[in-house]
Amino acid sequence: MNSRLKILADENIPALDALFADIGEIRRLPGRKLSAADVADSDILLVRSITRVDEPLLSDSRVGFVGTATIGTDHLDTQWLDRRGVRWCSAPGCNADAVVEYVLSALWHLCAQHGVDPLTRTVGVVGAGNVGGRLVSRLRALGLEVLVSDPPRAEREGHEGFVELEELLSRSDLVALHTPLVDDGPYPTRHLLNEGNLELLKPGAVLLNAGRGPVIDNWALIQFMRRRSDVHLVLDVWEEEPLVLPELAEQCVIATPHIAGYSLDGKIRGAWMLYREVCQWLGREVSITLESVLPKPEIEMLGCSGSVDPLKPIALTYDPYRDDRALRETLYLDPEERMLAFDRLRKHYPVRREFSSLQIMGLENKQQAELLLKLGFNVVMA
Repeated sequence: MNSRLKILADENIPALDALFADIGEIRRLPGRKLSAADVADSDILLVRSITRVDEPLLSDSRVGFVGTATIGTDHLDTQWLDRRGVRWCSAPGCNADAVVEYVLSALWHLCAQHGVDPLTRTVGVVGAGNVGGRLVSRLRALGLEVLVSDPPRAEREGHEGFVELEELLSRSDLVALHTPLVDDGPYPTRHLLNEGNLELLKPGAVLLNAGRGPVIDNWALIQFMRRRSDVHLVLDVWEEEPLVLPELAEQCVIATPHIAGYSLDGKIRGAWMLYREVCQWLGREVSITLESVLPKPEIEMLGCSGSVDPLKPIALTYDPYRDDRALRETLYLDPEERMLAFDRLRKHYPVRREFSSLQIMGLENKQQAELLLKLGFNVVMA
């Protein structure tokens, strides 16, 4: 193959020059607006979840490789790509820890506000794939009771350890949705939560969606929240994205612009995973390590005088209310401006690092140290 391939990439994928400059000529464009004309002379296409990659986009192009720097692939027509002989890949697990930490941050902040110990909560996880599975593991390591609903996995692995969605909704203090968006087949997930089952949520429950917006019927959710103000709603994804309905955002205690997985670590990890797959496709050696392209965090270490409230390192690493405030400032713009603002918030997202980037030193309380380790922090005992 030509050593100077043409690479078209979503402009929001980081570390492109560091990873791909030796492979080809890089051109960056907004992912939501990519057209067939844009990709016509490209050899490699690198996208995120906002770009639909299918026959209309690629039929007149010479693209031989498509990579999405995301866990999900529901925006790729993989069957058509296979028939066309186009190599494709995703980045499974690249930002899973970031999404898990979004959920943990929301849980700890909300429990602190209501004077509740988060370790006493029952969490229901709907969808136990890359993200949901890691969330289940981290929550169970922390000692929380976790209920899991994942019918495809239950069918493959046996039903032990899984519960029906209805039981999960009625028993959980926090319900976290992490399913892909599936429109057909035996287990569709579009409007999985709807007017028929939202009422099952227990009083005072937290409903959190950091998966796919249409998994909840957003109009039914608006009506439900008007009846059930006791429920605490945390939404990072929206059915009509990038258009956020002010009527729904107003009902949220935390509303964010689809950034749960937007840690710098996760984004660079996703780009590096694509680089690795491109090298394999080209028969090249993988010569660049992930560690070499991860920058040092702005805050590397937290020194403690013997003990620390776990919420402090959580908030220091990620405060979801920062993103909530930024989104709320856009809610009453005209619809077109609101959509543009949503994408700007994502494009210009501040640097956010994962829990593991922060070293906590000086702890003398062994129980606190174990908790922070299980949350994902790097802990050095005094």
